[in-house]
Amino acid sequence: MNLLKGKKILFGVTGGIAAYKSCELVRMLVKQGAEVNVIMTENATKFVQPLTFETLSKHRVWTDTFKRYEEGEINHIQAGREADAVVIAPATANVIAKIVHGIADDLLTSTLLSTRKHVVVAPAMDWAMFKNEVTQENLAKLEKMERYTIIPPEEGELASGESGRGRLATLEHILDEVIYAASTSNDLEGENVLITAGPTFEDLDPVRYIGNRSSGKMGFALAREARARGARVVLVAGPNRLVAPHGVEVVDVRSNAEMLDAVMKYAPDMHIIIKAAAVADYRPARYYMQKIEKGPGPLALNLERTADILFELGRKKTASQFLVGFAAETQQVLQKATNKLKQKNLDLIVVNDLSQDGAGFDEDTNIVHIIDRKGHTDSLPIMDKADVAHEIFCVIQKERANGKKRSGSRSASSAASASGNSRSGSKRRGSRGSRKKTPTAAAAPQTAAVAPSAAPAVTPAAVNPPSGEGNSGEQQN
Repeated sequence: MNLLKGKKILFGVTGGIAAYKSCELVRMLVKQGAEVNVIMTENATKFVQPLTFETLSKHRVWTDTFKRYEEGEINHIQAGREADAVVIAPATANVIAKIVHGIADDLLTSTLLSTRKHVVVAPAMDWAMFKNEVTQENLAKLEKMERYTIIPPEEGELASGESGRGRLATLEHILDEVIYAASTSNDLEGENVLITAGPTFEDLDPVRYIGNRSSGKMGFALAREARARGARVVLVAGPNRLVAPHGVEVVDVRSNAEMLDAVMKYAPDMHIIIKAAAVADYRPARYYMQKIEKGPGPLALNLERTADILFELGRKKTASQFLVGFAAETQQVLQKATNKLKQKNLDLIVVNDLSQDGAGFDEDTNIVHIIDRKGHTDSLPIMDKADVAHEIFCVIQKERANGKKRSGSRSASSAASASGNSRSGSKRRGSRGSRKKTPTAAAAPQTAAVAPSAAPAVTPAAVNPPSGEGNSGEQQN
């Protein structure tokens, strides 16, 4: 992943015990492609040596306001102005107070006064200092400053041995906020985006369930991308082991029925809905209150259909909503995806071939085809799911823009026809860079499949679903 590729991040470290965690955060930023320059307060150097940050960032660490720089070497003022975002982690009560009151008595606070970039502040201190009225007042003032984002500390055991709120926030959450702050794209600002992710589990008994191998990584990447573009994001997530993107409203669900309820609750207010979850097509017809004991012979499991969430979304979709579905197939990939797009009234469908290496469930990478309503296909090479998410939203925004143009063209054409004039319709959208365009093959009926079961079956049954109605392979997380 290179979510910060080419971005310059100025990293401030202040004098708290959590300074040792900043080393890992710098490493995470560099791994995302960022160029990181570190400024340390004098007290911070008592906890971690500057050499550690120099090794991790591959850049000189600034500690002295009056340090003379060699000719051609970037200085701290220049770094503050050229940075795409600034992060202070940990931020002590002392430094927060200085920022709020405009005190510039060291290198870090002087640089903060000179930069006009977005600043992410991650406080960390003893619980009593955090709860102090003065600290709370300073944080409230800082919260009102447009360029500052505060990531509140978490509850837990502190260096003093006591427990309370004051621990540095989860590093992944801080990383998310830095990514958002450094983003130059705000094309979804003021818009609502609903995304589903992960599997659903359909319980058979207290021990067993029907599920699949979806990790939720694709849906979470989409949620992070939408948030970085300025959207308000609701993420309805099935069982997973991922750290939720910061600043995203997460609704945890387990079953198809729970996901249906959550999705239908939020859907009416959404501008974009992306159904990336791998929802179970079938569930046990009966739930056993006690564990099913192992028997001497074979068993069969009686299954019944679950709700088709994507079909319901397509049926209720309004003219102002943009609906995206996912499909994971092993044969006739483009045909089945195109068929699903039409059946479910989608605006786009994202499909991948599970037989390809590097694509599909529980992978960090994906290989996808994006198909629109006209049958035009964008085929992407293997790439990280974060990059796939970026490409998907680029296509979504182009399709939405083209839809508005076509709508405007039709309105203008209607007006011209009424006055005796005629105008040509809008043109097909242009090529999207180096991405390969392939014609979509003829559609074929989609066959539903039973989700893999981790449980033994208990009663005989024959399952013959109607063609093309299932949710099987709705995503490739």
